[in-house]
Amino acid sequence: MPILAGAEPFAVDGDGAAGRTGVLISHGFTGTPQSMRPWAEHLAAQGYSVRLPRLPGHGTTWQEMNGTTWIDWYTEIRRAYDELAERCDTVFACGLSMGGALVTRLAEDLADQPSSKLGGLVLVNVAYGTLRRDASLARYLAWAVRSRPGIGSDIKKAGMTELSYARVPLRAFVSMQAMWRLVTADLGKITVPILYFRSAEDHVVDALSGKLLHAGATSTTVREVSLPDSYHVATVDNDAELIFNGSVEFISQHVRTGVGD
Repeated sequence: MPILAGAEPFAVDGDGAAGRTGVLISHGFTGTPQSMRPWAEHLAAQGYSVRLPRLPGHGTTWQEMNGTTWIDWYTEIRRAYDELAERCDTVFACGLSMGGALVTRLAEDLADQPSSKLGGLVLVNVAYGTLRRDASLARYLAWAVRSRPGIGSDIKKAGMTELSYARVPLRAFVSMQAMWRLVTADLGKITVPILYFRSAEDHVVDALSGKLLHAGATSTTVREVSLPDSYHVATVDNDAELIFNGSVEFISQHVRTGVGD
């Protein structure tokens, strides 16, 4: 299946000491690496080794995505983490929206592994659930209704758009809901520090996800930073620099060397 122009994955291996720190970045549901590319490039410019994969079913057609599940998406995230962990001393995982849920699941899976090199999470408008009543009907409708109107390009910055699907594939959405239940149930397993960026106005992810994060992540610290001038896709919105610089500061504070040696 041809990949949309701009949806290509991004990978850079850093040199020297900085290159021994890895950063994994995940885009969100129905989105592509395009919305995360500026962030990835900023981190690569700091010398870090960076991986920004294209999740299966994304960046092609929503019909193809309807044939994938959260396990397919997570498998790609785990593959990218393992690749970074082979060459880096510490790996940080970052994600937007559903991408934040995927890297949260990674932190949960690695929590009881002594060989883990995960140093922290950076979450932007993370999605763990929704208060929307129509979402609760999705699993009953997915067998007959293939898609719903899209959720992309919730961006305040004038002239900026997100490369994403115009339709939400409903079967894939139901799979994401199943992931949400697993992730929220295991939030208490996470021990690495979390930096959480949240837009003051978000038309895609409601307040439930932030409440779930603070209530569930009881074995670690969660530092929340407000994004006053951005909507959901904040990584390409007016507060993008706040995310970019804040994540570098967070990584610098928590980086560890020789993990697993």
